Amino acid sequence: MRNDARENAFKLIFEGLFHDCDVELSKDSLTELKKEDDEKFFQQIMQEFNNHQEEIKEKVESHLKNFDYSRLFKIDLALVNLCLTEVLYCGTPKAVAMNETIELSKKYSTEKSSKFINGLISAILN
Repeated sequence: MRNDARENAFKLIFEGLFHDCDVELSKDSLTELKKEDDEKFFQQIMQEFNNHQEEIKEKVESHLKNFDYSRLFKIDLALVNLCLTEVLYCGTPKAVAMNETIELSKKYSTEKSSKFINGLISAILN
């Protein structure tokens, strides 16, 4: 499912936040993607994120108010990066990407994270 592709991308983006390099396309501990379209979608997200990582970081930094980028909760940052990559570089409709990101935040992050993520992404995309 496309959800699995998106969740795999989120996990690798999250992992990459702890390293100072492009995220490698390692399949360890990721959900197996059974459809070719899902695999292509996953590959596209990862390629676009790696190609535009600095631009995305600049967009996020420019919209943070009274908060330092380095202090952002890494899970929330990974989710914001995923959503922005999908909308800006993969052609995913904004509403779809935001909804899927909020659902992932409910699964992986804190109760308050969905509001923060939604507000930050909305500010960047509007």
